[in-house]
Amino acid sequence: MGRSGELVTNLTGEAAYQSFKPSPLPPDPELNINSDIVKKLVEANRDLVRLDTASKLIPNVELFISMYVRKEALISSQIEGTQCTLDDILDPNIEGNSNLDVVDVINYVRACTAAINRLDKLPLCNRLLREIHGELLAGVRGQEKNPGEFRRSQNWIGAANCTLREARYVPPNVEDMNAALTDLEKYMNEGDDYDPLIRIALIHYQFETIHPFLDGNGRVGRLMILLYLMEQGYISKPIIYISYFLKKNQIEYYDRISEVRRSGNYEQWIAFFLEAVSAAAKDSLATVEKLSELHDRNLRKLPTTTRKNDNVRRVFDYIEQYPIIDIKRTAADLEVSYNTVSAAVGKLVHAEILNETTNAARNRVFAYEEYLEILRKDT
Repeated sequence: MGRSGELVTNLTGEAAYQSFKPSPLPPDPELNINSDIVKKLVEANRDLVRLDTASKLIPNVELFISMYVRKEALISSQIEGTQCTLDDILDPNIEGNSNLDVVDVINYVRACTAAINRLDKLPLCNRLLREIHGELLAGVRGQEKNPGEFRRSQNWIGAANCTLREARYVPPNVEDMNAALTDLEKYMNEGDDYDPLIRIALIHYQFETIHPFLDGNGRVGRLMILLYLMEQGYISKPIIYISYFLKKNQIEYYDRISEVRRSGNYEQWIAFFLEAVSAAAKDSLATVEKLSELHDRNLRKLPTTTRKNDNVRRVFDYIEQYPIIDIKRTAADLEVSYNTVSAAVGKLVHAEILNETTNAARNRVFAYEEYLEILRKDT
């Protein structure tokens, strides 16, 4: 068996094909942690510490988190070809939206939130991965892809509608997949052979190589990175979106994972992954700082009579969580009257914090445009 695995022949005659059987982690021979990897590792660790420290200083961190999770969900889904925008996801009438791409992203948000809550009771394990997958594929699309279950048939990766023989990559057959998942679960929870950032690089690669689901492997695999960083105490809140860098360098992302399988060169993948963590942490930090500055600046624009529990302040806090609103939905969520919200929105429009984006008298929609501008970057 090669350093990263070997090709295995399945079936016979005309039906014969080869699948990839991965070697268990850690790599053997052990990793060559050269000076370039050490430098990138130090930088990634430092950037994560800075980000986590900054996140603890944000006055209303929960508002930022809800936006961050949605942005990560959107970008991770876009990597898989989902066609929708940040504004689609933030539409106040989203429940009535029949766009299946939007539903994909909403499911990802739910899966992420549920998984973070589960981390209190469960380690990162195969059971948690199945739960995440069940949430991810609940509902509209992917019902035939066995939500919440590891595959019981062969899958493959290649151009649309390609056959097994034309595939770019054929993951392990079901028997090898089950053995590899058992090994991976053990590795995730028992080892301390390398720095945790190197370990999650290996874990993410191995999961993508095993490809244990019929659909949604990429999204589950990227969510694992966030969960692992939280479980290991690198970040206390989900405020990093690694998919931002992976989407920007999507071809290289796939090429480097393929290179490990082809040549057993884990080191080039780890160097790339550490760059991704650094870039994502720096980007998140810049966003946190911009949003904090915007918050403070606009807080000063509110009427001087505004107190913490004043309705104008309550609507202002609300638009930091939902930057596109309509009055009816906002009134229901805040449990105040339509007229109360309407008056508060009027003051926020007057203060040039909110803009009206529709001209119809009924169901008028308002956007916190400056806030959206910061978040739309890279989407």
